Amino acid sequence: MPPHRFAFGRTEDAYHPDTIRAALSEFVATAIFVFAAEGSVLSLEKLFTDTSTAGGLIVVAIAHALALFVAVSVAFNISGGHVNPAVTFGALVGGRISFIRAIFYWVAQLLGAVVACLLLWLTTGGMSPLGFSVASGVGVWHAVLLELVLTFGLMYTVYATAIDPKRGGLGTIAPLAIGFIVGANILAGGPFDGASMNPARAFGPALVGWRWSHHWVYWLGPFLGAGLAGVVYEFLIIPSEAPLAHQPLPQEDY
Repeated sequence: MPPHRFAFGRTEDAYHPDTIRAALSEFVATAIFVFAAEGSVLSLEKLFTDTSTAGGLIVVAIAHALALFVAVSVAFNISGGHVNPAVTFGALVGGRISFIRAIFYWVAQLLGAVVACLLLWLTTGGMSPLGFSVASGVGVWHAVLLELVLTFGLMYTVYATAIDPKRGGLGTIAPLAIGFIVGANILAGGPFDGASMNPARAFGPALVGWRWSHHWVYWLGPFLGAGLAGVVYEFLIIPSEAPLAHQPLPQEDY
């Protein structure tokens, strides 16, 4: 079977129950992830004056890895567990999701992130989400490149463990692998720009905390990285002719 191609989708997809359920799943999963992830940052801020330490970085990386593992797991069977507008974009470029459904995913993910940050603001007595910022001495285009590379690794992992028709039993550990790569990437890129890899993860704190400095970096880099990974894996790694027993999933299954 040839690789999937870009699909706009049908008009009725906009109100199909499966689309609504998938969007709701993305909303809840993203809220779970952002609440725990941003909450770990606020906890460090509450406990320590200086959070820019090796120990703090490890704590934040572990929190993100565990939270994303859970978030992807709870949404995996319904929406594919994207929990990230960039991952949805990568799947769209690879033809694994229609444009109409992608729009629903993007709206749900952004709303989930905003709601999570509002809940954090309420439950912490008014602590403002910190979000992401480019570190002093790091150029914005260097940060864009860093986000591109980190998100490429994330999206490639998603494709290899959750989308590839030859993944077999590897699909059962997809949420764990996705969580691990995010945690590892935070250890690698966190001190430079926070290592977002997720526009929704950056948007929620930016809106609620009203911190917009270089916010565009956390959209451009991840979208470029995820799109590139989607193209590379879909059209170069996945064979154009797959054995019958390993045919790709239907387009809207991921």
